[in-house]
Amino acid sequence: MAAHPRYSLQDISDRLEIDDLLSRYTFAIDNKDFDGLDDVFTPDATIDYTTSGGIKGVYPEVKAWLAKALRMFPTTQHLLGNKRVTIEGDTATSRTYFYNPMGAPKEGGGLQLFYVGGYYNDRLVRTPDGWRIADRFEETAWMDGALPANLETPT
Repeated sequence: MAAHPRYSLQDISDRLEIDDLLSRYTFAIDNKDFDGLDDVFTPDATIDYTTSGGIKGVYPEVKAWLAKALRMFPTTQHLLGNKRVTIEGDTATSRTYFYNPMGAPKEGGGLQLFYVGGYYNDRLVRTPDGWRIADRFEETAWMDGALPANLETPT
């Protein structure tokens, strides 16, 4: 039987900070607080949302795209599940399950629901301001639901 890892106090602190960082991402996105993402990503982070129909680029470009793209969805809820985090000094990698229901306005009222599930694959770095995501690849595992026909897809 494999031995369970023993974590130092620094390991525990790092894991809690990374967990908080990942949660800050979801709250910033769902509250449409895109400036809050400045405390999540490094200024030169590369972010790839192409598997879900989004863009790939550096953080400032992707931040502007998110603000435009998510206007289509007044209601979103990014939920995080299981995660695997590996820390080596001042760098870390993580793979985090996500489930993301989103609601877009429907003709005649109500919401057209759209669901996405997958994994956030991140490379993180410790900065003077704490842990930040330096690279993110969103790996979409599945999608369900259709976007309303009257919505414009941002580019």
